[in-house]
Amino acid sequence: MSPTRIDTPLLRRMNERRMFDAVLVGGPLSRKAVGRATGMAAPTVTKTADSLLERGMLEEYADSPSAPRKAGRPVRLLRLAATRSTVLGIVVDARHCTVVAAGIDGRHREEQTVRFTTPSTYRDVIAGLVKACRTLIRTGDVAPLGVGISMPGLVDSAQAKVLFSPNLHILDGRSPAADLEGRLGIGCRMFQESHALCLGESMFGAARGLADFALLDVSTGLGLGVMSGGRLLTGSTGLAGEIGHLRIDPRGPRCGCGNRGCLDTLATDSALARRVSERLGRRLGVDDVIAGVRSGRIDATDALDATIDHLAVAVGAVVNIFNPATLFVHGALLSAAHDAFTRLLDRLPGAVLKPSYAACTIVRARGSKRTGAVAGIVDHVTAGLFPRLEAGS
Repeated sequence: MSPTRIDTPLLRRMNERRMFDAVLVGGPLSRKAVGRATGMAAPTVTKTADSLLERGMLEEYADSPSAPRKAGRPVRLLRLAATRSTVLGIVVDARHCTVVAAGIDGRHREEQTVRFTTPSTYRDVIAGLVKACRTLIRTGDVAPLGVGISMPGLVDSAQAKVLFSPNLHILDGRSPAADLEGRLGIGCRMFQESHALCLGESMFGAARGLADFALLDVSTGLGLGVMSGGRLLTGSTGLAGEIGHLRIDPRGPRCGCGNRGCLDTLATDSALARRVSERLGRRLGVDDVIAGVRSGRIDATDALDATIDHLAVAVGAVVNIFNPATLFVHGALLSAAHDAFTRLLDRLPGAVLKPSYAACTIVRARGSKRTGAVAGIVDHVTAGLFPRLEAGS
């Protein structure tokens, strides 16, 4: 029997993935440090680094002269490409649309950002996004490798279509990624916003290096992303994580899904803004509420307590069902008071099974929907260049 022959191109791509992941999690790294992190021999490190540099996935630069080192030449470090390659990230939300240009490292600057009020028609949304993308492409140094779109609602990944968006119905039945790709001539990929946030936290936030965690988004709506074994749980058609439409109070506010008293309407930034708006008799956004609280013009104590009470129910459901080692919570309402997050933690012992709660660390997320959109397209682009490795491989 002839010995099994390893597919050399596949092995090369696997090495590229190992190096990319090592730099993503622990970078910037010297080539020697990459070898230690991946177990690759020096010649393999050199070949793999050269390939990733040529592809524009990594950049190499000289360490700071002031950094402590042994005598000799400055150490050269590998990092994710910040300037050699570009992607675009799009966030579509009920109130605003945002487009950013970023490097493979996920970083973007304010001057690389275009933001506009979400139009009332789908046609105008697409037109606004095309205009913003073209502006960033025109002012950039390199053509983007792809466009990632963070989209609210039920996103069918197989059909690349928004099936239903409770907080932005103009998207229902639409295919924004296909429509933008046809206008821009650049590959576009659409992600449910909670899934994108989860990828963003995994690649560029506090979850780097974690194979198992959950992220609860409580901003405009309430959604969940779960990373298990280093892979995002999306369900059979990409609809997993919509726990915001669990009915908690049948007599509660009407939800965009048509029901009453969903967590979407009770445990989110939007819920806090609605409660304060109803009390004051004028419409406010969550940013207006937080600014008013900080300036002393608005007392939102009761509204915030009610929102946190319902948020504790959502957190309890996630911890009990998914048993994550770490749960990240993303939402502006946790900035509405200096002790808002502490108030949430104080309510959890009565909302979560004790063994599950004891095994879970609950922290605030660092990422944003912008970062999530960028992470989504970076993950898609790199998966096309080299395969993802199973956890532990």
